[in-house]
Amino acid sequence: MRVSVVLDCQAPDALVPFWGAALGYELTEALDGYRILLPAPGQPVGPVFILQQVSEPRRAKNRMHLDVHPGDAPAHIARLETLGATRVGDRIDAHGVWWQVLADPEGNELCVVAHATGPDQTEA
Repeated sequence: MRVSVVLDCQAPDALVPFWGAALGYELTEALDGYRILLPAPGQPVGPVFILQQVSEPRRAKNRMHLDVHPGDAPAHIARLETLGATRVGDRIDAHGVWWQVLADPEGNELCVVAHATGPDQTEA
């Protein structure tokens, strides 16, 4: 079975650089109203990620979001901020990990997660 993650957005082309960097994915196909991203060469296998163009803006908090676990969470957050991410609230420390909620340029949320002992401890 294959899993695809679909994110409704108003401007898929504008979000491709952000989500490509956030996930370590690259654009593999551009269809009318859809942008298809897959893990870049050398990245772990992951689900297909689809940016689907819709006319309406996001209206409420996401009911589902992605958590990403980069090797260097602070550097990853900084890079995403250069691509238009904004921090949502303060960093949260709990259960031996910390995470920072970010919003993409259209307000869709994701979390960048790291072990509390340091950003280099996020990958097993």
